[in-house]
Amino acid sequence: MYTTSNWERTWISCAHSIGGTSIAYSPNGDRIVSGSWDCTVRVWDVATGDCLFIFIGHTNWVRGVAYSPQSDVVASWSDDITIRLWDVRTGDCRSTLSGGGYTYDMTFSPSGDSIAFCSEDYRVRLWDIATGECIRRLSIDDKGFSSVAYSPQGDQIVTSGSHDMAVRLWDVETGECRQTMTGHASSVSKVLFSPKGDCFASVSYDRMVRLWNVGSRASQKISNRHSGGVTGLSYSPKWNQIASSSSDSTIRLWDVATGICNHTLSGHTGEVWKILYSPQEDQLVSCSSDMTVRLWDAEGGASRYIFIGHTQNINDAAFSPQGNQVASASDDMTVRLWNLETGECQHVLTGEAAMWVIRYSSQGNQIASSSSDGTMNLWDVETGACQQTFSGHTSGIRGMEYSPDGNQIASASEDTIVRLWDVKTGMCSHIFIGHQWGAIRVVYSPGGEQVASASREDKTVRLWDLESGECRHTLVGHKNEISTIAYSPKGNLIVSWSDYGEARLWDVETGDCRWTLDYDKSANLGGSLLSYNFVWMSPEADSFITADFAGSVRAWEVVEEGNRYRIRMRWGLTNSQLVLEETCVQDVQGLSDLNRRLLKQRGATGEPNLRLRDASKKAMSMVSVVSKLKSSTSETETPN
Repeated sequence: MYTTSNWERTWISCAHSIGGTSIAYSPNGDRIVSGSWDCTVRVWDVATGDCLFIFIGHTNWVRGVAYSPQSDVVASWSDDITIRLWDVRTGDCRSTLSGGGYTYDMTFSPSGDSIAFCSEDYRVRLWDIATGECIRRLSIDDKGFSSVAYSPQGDQIVTSGSHDMAVRLWDVETGECRQTMTGHASSVSKVLFSPKGDCFASVSYDRMVRLWNVGSRASQKISNRHSGGVTGLSYSPKWNQIASSSSDSTIRLWDVATGICNHTLSGHTGEVWKILYSPQEDQLVSCSSDMTVRLWDAEGGASRYIFIGHTQNINDAAFSPQGNQVASASDDMTVRLWNLETGECQHVLTGEAAMWVIRYSSQGNQIASSSSDGTMNLWDVETGACQQTFSGHTSGIRGMEYSPDGNQIASASEDTIVRLWDVKTGMCSHIFIGHQWGAIRVVYSPGGEQVASASREDKTVRLWDLESGECRHTLVGHKNEISTIAYSPKGNLIVSWSDYGEARLWDVETGDCRWTLDYDKSANLGGSLLSYNFVWMSPEADSFITADFAGSVRAWEVVEEGNRYRIRMRWGLTNSQLVLEETCVQDVQGLSDLNRRLLKQRGATGEPNLRLRDASKKAMSMVSVVSKLKSSTSETETPN
């Protein structure tokens, strides 16, 4: 027992001989009832911690316990397929209720004169507590029930379906089903009325929470995006699709044109640190803290392989340039090479410290790995032999990249130093000193004549000239820790990005900041130093995708106006809703009132800042958006 004001423990009891399974407060809060695997039910005094009653009678585990609203009766249900009602004043068992097999859920009516419970025989039973008799049975063919709840007024009951994924509202007096609500994509595990009784909530194994209005079949989704921070992004031009990985253990595939989530890939049981499309864009690879690497179908999201072998958290994964092999790096001090045709592990490359980053050479015959001990290794893909060890850093290497021509490797270390290495000789050719805190990112410009590095803690980006070895620009302005940097495809711009949602767009030639996005303090959720939350989408550098640790994903457009750049958001998923920016519905032909309301609900306006010149293209674009929005997971849905 803990006091919430200071979280000090007031008392502890070990009276149950085996672990407890359930616990509930009395309505006035002075007592607690607990159920246990030892088949007993116990009542405790909250103030003293004394055990007041031990109810003995169940012959198998006690799964659940509940107090009546008047605090005079305790109900318990057990794997012995009975429900027992205990008199709290005398300690006697007042009634033993059975029938229907295993009990999934039970609740008291608000008046305390009856209870409702659902069982494995596909029925909900209402029992009179005074007489111990069954007064009503609710059933719909062979549709099972997994949860039951009374309305605050006691005149209605809501049930959840374990088989047909439906939620139903029942009249207590007549036993008739008043409403059947559908919309969940999997079994509904729990239902609950609001205190006013005007709506109720349901939660399902489809990872969705829905709010339903009494008297209406429409529901509002509570969760529609990643419930955890976005840890990685990857773009597929072939599918015009973005893949995002998250600390919520899922991967989502987004339509770039509309922002609609087409698929949610589930299977990982830990944080997913990275997601990457194959060179052919037909497959995706993900790595997770659950110590597995997974291969997915890029079009439909089906799982193809689960690679098991690592014994600790997996930090990075990469496709070979040919797309026939995947490499994974782990804290277990190994890199594993996986054959995508057979699903087997071809080689285990063993180092002397945790492996953080891996990169294939452009030919695919070598793999470079960086470690927490400040070393890098070059491995032969065919034999698994270590060809070269690069030593010089005094702390872990968080960033590592091959040069565009494949002759150099750049490394960024927590020792604040950036180094360039000759792949053939293993010699360090350049040492860049300037960061005040650890360097976590290093990237080559597309032409290979420049290297950019970023430090998370000193909040700067430095541009290094490879010919002179000098720092051309130090880009200063971030208020928060930098997590990602990326050159534009043309190399004239570089973006720096924070997990908090703060961004800067810099001119590489002058070092000037061309655009700033203020950060969102509510996104202060922390994250992995290995996450990448930014990706360019086109060679023209006119659009990019960003994500943050609040779970938000946004699409942006870059508009060049002379020597200046203007950036606007095309769409963004924030607060579990899709928002359309600068979208005009006026003068668009072919939209019904429903379509107009749907678009306005998503953020469309009548007076946009940017108008498309071609009205016919505009109409086609808007109709396309409407059709995709209507068939997607919208905020308010009416089932068929």
